[in-house]
Amino acid sequence: MANIQRALFSLTDKSGAVEFARGLSALGVELISTGGTSKLLRGEGLPVKDVSEVTGFPEMLDGRVKTIHPRIAGGILAMRSKPDHMQAIAAHGIPAIDMVVVNLYAFEKVAAEEGVTLERIIENIDIGGPTMIRAAAKNYQDVAVVVSPDDYTQLLEELRSHNGSLTAPTHWKLARKAFALTAAYDSAITERLALVDEPSPLPAALQLRLPRSMSLRYGENPHQSAALYSKGAEGIAGAAQLHGKELSYNNLVDLDAAWQLIQEFSYPASAVIKHTNPCGCAEQSTLAESYRKAFEADPVSAFGGVLAFNREVDEETAREIAKTFIEAIAAPGYSEEALSVLRAKKHLRLLAVPPGGIAGLAIRSISGGILAQTADIHPLDRAACRVATTRQPSEEEWLALAFAWKIVKHVKSNAIVYARGGQLVSSGAGQMSRVDSVRFGAMKAVLPLSGTALASDAFFPFPDGLEQAASHGVTAAIQPGGSVRDEEVIAAANRLGLAMVFTGVRHFRH
Repeated sequence: MANIQRALFSLTDKSGAVEFARGLSALGVELISTGGTSKLLRGEGLPVKDVSEVTGFPEMLDGRVKTIHPRIAGGILAMRSKPDHMQAIAAHGIPAIDMVVVNLYAFEKVAAEEGVTLERIIENIDIGGPTMIRAAAKNYQDVAVVVSPDDYTQLLEELRSHNGSLTAPTHWKLARKAFALTAAYDSAITERLALVDEPSPLPAALQLRLPRSMSLRYGENPHQSAALYSKGAEGIAGAAQLHGKELSYNNLVDLDAAWQLIQEFSYPASAVIKHTNPCGCAEQSTLAESYRKAFEADPVSAFGGVLAFNREVDEETAREIAKTFIEAIAAPGYSEEALSVLRAKKHLRLLAVPPGGIAGLAIRSISGGILAQTADIHPLDRAACRVATTRQPSEEEWLALAFAWKIVKHVKSNAIVYARGGQLVSSGAGQMSRVDSVRFGAMKAVLPLSGTALASDAFFPFPDGLEQAASHGVTAAIQPGGSVRDEEVIAAANRLGLAMVFTGVRHFRH
């Protein structure tokens, strides 16, 4: 490949730009730049030629026009292998541009501002930047297009070791990255402008352009290939792995289920997940106590499970965790003492998860298409609930019902949860009939069921489920209501002396 002799800079994100430009200049590369970037580089003592010197025109129309010009486009698009191209730019005095260092207006950041006007959104649609990027990427054999500050250091190293040139594979890699950037940028504009006329969380066209952030050994089973695609900003996809062997597809699915559940709680809380279902969950005054309460609900299922915490894991909690085999843990952070304890478990995967990560849209593929829905983040509103029975729940029962309701929406349907205040006692998940979920939850219970509250993710279609629950000592129940046999179910609850609350909200999880 030919040496890089001339580079054009036009940057919104100027991080690392001075160091990169200085490295290029030291290699004898001539620097051309637009206004703000030119001012920055010149202020650092670097020799820079303004774009206006190349085009013969000043920046105009409030900066809307500065690089859209034949003397810029021609310098980028001329193919060095074609004599007529080179003769044409020579005849017009157009300098060949060998490197384009460009990033784009921060459209997504501006467009996400609360109360942002359409005028401000439009003014932050970059025109010249994508034009230069696409031109350089199209002519990748001759022009290196650099769109990320993350590449500056590696490119300088390669230039220094190759006498001022970059290899053909590097040119190709940079071009692919550039086209991905402009595609994502156009998608972001399309999606945001659609909200102007159709302010809906479900866009008219769903654009999924996510980089592959992690290749996985395999999918749910060894014969399936798998990878994680993500911008990696928040949630499980954005977590930093601090210890342990590589993550699997199933690990990530379980960790996400655990992380979503743990976001329901304000006080120190722990969740134990097995195959995406909670087999333990508790909210207590300390994290260690919450873990002990969560673990004791089903110690057998907890073996080889996945954990999540809504607080930094401390040493006391870590020592409790270390007593059994756990696959992976998600938490906001870990104390140094906790890390010292947990890192003694060679294969235990430890993830530090950044804030956020509750999806705006839940997406699932089906044959021939994709389903999308808003995330199930509907909180329990006690004031909006209706006590359907003669007996009102006691305050203790209300606390247990509210706790159970937070968990039941994270259990696969048909879902039943038995709970006391602050502790999951048992759950029945994924049964084909609701009464079987009640029976299964009771059958699995390690702790006493007497005096527990029960949550059902959907209505009881018949009284049998409630009657089965009462036979195990349940004293209160919470469910959506809405069955054509609600009156029969209410009558059964009254006959059994139960307090029963209707929420009017269903929490199916398929």
